[in-house]
Amino acid sequence: EGAEGNMSGGTSTCSGPGEASDLKFPVGTRLREPLTEARFQQIFGVAAQEPELPAESRVPRLCRLWRRRVRACSGAGAWRLLLARLPPLRWLPHYRWRAWLLGDAVAGVTVGVVHVPQGMAFALLTSVPPVFGLYTSFFPVLLYSLLGTGRHLSTGTFAVLSLMTGSAVERLVPEPLTGNLSRIEREQLDAQRVGVAAAMAFGSGALMLVMFALQLGALSTFLSEPVVKALTSGARAARARVPATQLLGLSLPRQMGCSLSSSPAELIISALSLALLVPVKELNVRFRDRLPAPIPGEVVMVLLASVLCFTSSLDTRYNVQIVGLLPGGFPQPLLPNLAELPRILVDSVPIALVTFAVSASLASIYADKYNYSIDPNQELLAHGVSNVISSLFSCFPNSATLATTSLLVDAGGNTQLAGLFSCIVVLSVLLWLGPFFYYLPKAVLACINISSMRQMFFQMQELPQLWHISRVDFAVWMVTWVAVVTLNVDLGLAVGVVFSMMMVVCRTQRVKCLALGLAEGTELYRPLRDGHKLLQVPGLCILSYPTPLYFGTRGQFRHILEWHLGLRGERILWSWHPVRVVILDFSGVTFADAAGAREVAQLASRCQDAGIYLLLAQCNASVLETLTRAGLLDRVTPDQLFVSVQDAAAHALAKLECTGPKICTVWV
Repeated sequence: EGAEGNMSGGTSTCSGPGEASDLKFPVGTRLREPLTEARFQQIFGVAAQEPELPAESRVPRLCRLWRRRVRACSGAGAWRLLLARLPPLRWLPHYRWRAWLLGDAVAGVTVGVVHVPQGMAFALLTSVPPVFGLYTSFFPVLLYSLLGTGRHLSTGTFAVLSLMTGSAVERLVPEPLTGNLSRIEREQLDAQRVGVAAAMAFGSGALMLVMFALQLGALSTFLSEPVVKALTSGARAARARVPATQLLGLSLPRQMGCSLSSSPAELIISALSLALLVPVKELNVRFRDRLPAPIPGEVVMVLLASVLCFTSSLDTRYNVQIVGLLPGGFPQPLLPNLAELPRILVDSVPIALVTFAVSASLASIYADKYNYSIDPNQELLAHGVSNVISSLFSCFPNSATLATTSLLVDAGGNTQLAGLFSCIVVLSVLLWLGPFFYYLPKAVLACINISSMRQMFFQMQELPQLWHISRVDFAVWMVTWVAVVTLNVDLGLAVGVVFSMMMVVCRTQRVKCLALGLAEGTELYRPLRDGHKLLQVPGLCILSYPTPLYFGTRGQFRHILEWHLGLRGERILWSWHPVRVVILDFSGVTFADAAGAREVAQLASRCQDAGIYLLLAQCNASVLETLTRAGLLDRVTPDQLFVSVQDAAAHALAKLECTGPKICTVWV
């Protein structure tokens, strides 16, 4: 039975084989022979399958494979492994010395200058003496420069990790309720806290090395930008009260809250420091493109406060807490107390996850911006080694930081070489310039912590734009932020990742099956709209299903196809004719599981019973293999599988005995 017949409203019938069509459609649509799977194999051939080897022949083959693996461990293989694990061997030979060296030097020195006060300030958040913040600003930066793949990434002390570590340190090594400790008792308490913080760095680094061994760097793909930004912003908001005790000159532990008394001198110092730091940071942000280098407000504040405290004897006259003597040089390498590992394991896991999440996401953002690639597994190795080795020198957990990374980029940094210049600045403080910070008030360091919280408010300013671009991403940001603030950083991260994945699954449940029609004068099939006049053959239905076909979408797939094909008793009319041939465009089906494959096989069986000829187009190899295992070829022949919609449509025209499409109204 042909597709000829009068259409509703006087529309003409399809032309016969010998009639000329008054429509403009590609000649190839009528003359080209359908390219089926069998035809494709006949023209281009198919790779010969390897014959099954008998059992006695498999042993020599295994020996050959083993010898091949051994040859891979030769000198060339070792050199390739060395290139993969030491990135400077790859980028340093291609380094543009004239174009990049000055930018790396200026950026490295700028970041190093910021590392000094910031490292000491974040050490207070970690509940350890300030000098250990300088150690954490030196060793991890040096190690990442040798092992990291992020050219623009700046590592070191990170406020969120310092807050997480400090909470665990004070819980495991609480300060005595008496509060009044002698110098020896204070040194013993600080030594215990430093040991716990170093053990946490060792534990989190070891966990990242285990993740590297398991090749879990691909997990970074599940860390969306809204999740990471909400994580950092929420952690700052949840812990914003922590520096307040230091800003007011209070030395009580965090669990006890704030007392009613504070030092008036420290209140004045804090107010003056914030009055200087906040405007300077605002100027750096607003005139970023005009300034040759950011104004080092923290450094200026540190120098002014130190001079003021020294000349006025604020430490003795008004009991202002000062940094005191910074030990010169480096501490002796010491393995952290492994007996502490069972106690700190629960805290090391979220620290390792947050380190990897923030560092990998930040590296990916700048890699995409400057058109280069990073290796997430190598990033795990770099940060794992960085934390493990730096823990031997009494460093606390570290990671990449958003503030210093953006500062490095704005100052003209190009490669990891900038980290070496940053290390030189910190090294000079540790070896020679440490005595200049003796009279530095701790309240100034607390103000540096408070001023760093401003990044949280800038991230919140991006929310209206995020709402305008994607309301789903806005929901992910808000859920993650609320979870971090109300629960904890690690639980908030878990909630954010799970909710983000749930949004992806939910979006696959709400896709629309697109009906396709031929664009006049082309071979392109485009989505149709309700009631629009399109080039369509009466009785031919072309549908595109643009989502993976798995257990979660099989019900939606069945419902959509039943509605379009009239398999539920409701006969849907395409061009006022029942559907006789249906083409399923599977180019958007990236994968299919057993449930989805069985659904397609059942659909083919129901189409066969209803007299509908089913054709599949653009089905990728893995999906086709799954469909074949589910029994699809028991219901359709290989001649019904096509590599393009155009070839399937040409075959459908021949099946319907029609020379080409007609203009008709399609109701979908």
